Amino acid sequence: MNLFLLQTLNGIQFGILLFLVAAGLTLIFGTMDLINLAHGAMYMVGAYVTATVAAVTGSPVLAIVLTIPAMFAIGIILEVVLFRFLYARSHLDQVLATFGLILVLTEGVKMIWGAAPLSVPVPELLSGSIPLIGNMRFPVYRLAIIAAGLFTALGLYILVNHTRIGMLLRAGATDGAMVSALGVNIRRIFMVVFGIGAMLAGFAGAMVAPILSVGPGMGESILILTFVVIVIGGVGSVRGAFVAAILVGCVDTLGRMFGPMILKSVMDPAAAGQAGRVLAPMLIYILMALVLVIRPAGLFGAKGSGS
Repeated sequence: MNLFLLQTLNGIQFGILLFLVAAGLTLIFGTMDLINLAHGAMYMVGAYVTATVAAVTGSPVLAIVLTIPAMFAIGIILEVVLFRFLYARSHLDQVLATFGLILVLTEGVKMIWGAAPLSVPVPELLSGSIPLIGNMRFPVYRLAIIAAGLFTALGLYILVNHTRIGMLLRAGATDGAMVSALGVNIRRIFMVVFGIGAMLAGFAGAMVAPILSVGPGMGESILILTFVVIVIGGVGSVRGAFVAAILVGCVDTLGRMFGPMILKSVMDPAAAGQAGRVLAPMLIYILMALVLVIRPAGLFGAKGSGS
C-alpha cells in the first residue's frame, strides 16, 4: 500500500510536468493550427536557462522565477522572426521548419554549454522529505512541482474561460478571420499565445532541472509523450491536456513498477521480467488506442474547443 501511494505520487508529479509542456502545445495548435515540433526544445532551453542563472546567482529558486519571463521573451522573439510566417503554410512545411529549429537549438546549446550534462541543486527551502504511511517518505521538491502545476492549471482555466483575452482566444480558434474583421488584432493574440506556450514549456524544464540532468536533446523524449497527452485529451483542450497528462503519468509510472510484479504472479519470473520490460513502455500507447476507439476526438472534444 505504501509503495502504491509513493508511485502514485510520482506518477502525478510526472503527469504535472507533462501537462505544463502539453498545455502550451495544445494551446498553440488549437488556436493557430500550428504544428510545433520544436516545443520540446523550449523545455530544454528553459532547463539550460535555469542552470545558467542558478550557477551565476547561486539561487535555484531565483533561477526558476527568472526563467519564466525569459522563456516568454524567447517565445515572442521566435514567433516574430519565424513562426508567424508558418501560420499560412501547410502542416508539412510547419513540421519541416520546426524540425529544423530543433536541430538549430540542440546544436546551439552544445556550442554554448557543451555536450556534458549540467546539474541544478534542489532549493534548500524545498529539500528534505515528508513521511508517508509507514517508513516511506516523499521529497518536498516533488510536492512543490505538483503544487506549481496545479496552480498553473488553475491560472490557465481562469485565463481561458473567465477573461477577455480567453474569450478572444477561443473566438480566434473558431474563426480567426471573423475576429480580425471585427477589429481585433489577431496577430498580437497569436504572438502572446505563442509566448505563453514557450513560457509553460520552459517552466516545466526549469522545475525538472533540479531532479534530472540538463542535457542536449532532453526535450525530444518528452515531446513524444506530450503528443500522446494531447491526442488522449483532445486537440486544443487545456482541460483535456490536464486530465490526460495525469492519466499518462500514473499509467506509465505504475505500469513500470507493478507490471512485472503482476506478470510474475502468472508467469515464470524470468519470462515475466522480460515481458514486463517490453510491455511497460507500451502501456500509454495502449491507453491512447483504447481512448481513441471509444472517443475518436479525445476525452474532451476536438480542435478549437479552447476549454
